[in-house]
Amino acid sequence: MAYEEKRAWIMAVVAVAAYAVYLAVVLARASGRPLAEVPYVTALLWTVGAAILATIVLNIVARIASPRDSGRADQRDREIGRFGEHLGQSFVVLGAVAALVMALAEVRYFWIANAVCLAFFLSAILGSAAKIVAYRRGFQPW
Repeated sequence: MAYEEKRAWIMAVVAVAAYAVYLAVVLARASGRPLAEVPYVTALLWTVGAAILATIVLNIVARIASPRDSGRADQRDREIGRFGEHLGQSFVVLGAVAALVMALAEVRYFWIANAVCLAFFLSAILGSAAKIVAYRRGFQPW
């Protein structure tokens, strides 16, 4: 498995796990009250911070585990990386548009923050999934 594919797997697993933890914490705090009234800021910040830290640590571990593969990225790796990033970034754009529309509609901060957060996590998941599929099934640039 190429090092870049390992990085995509790490990003996908960390993103899914982090968002699942965030949802579990917020839903547990709700306990019958409306979601918009749940204290979410600390959970969101800690979850995002932990996801970033976990991604960095796991990438370092992957680099140490296979030092021969870690510094090599050929043309195919770069094209797959670019493809995955472009695809993933579409969710960042969608999240920004959604946040803009919600802000213009004066929706509560909880929903705006969660829309942006979800967009970032979906971006990481979709971008990583695109890279993994490209590595596993082949990649044909247009």
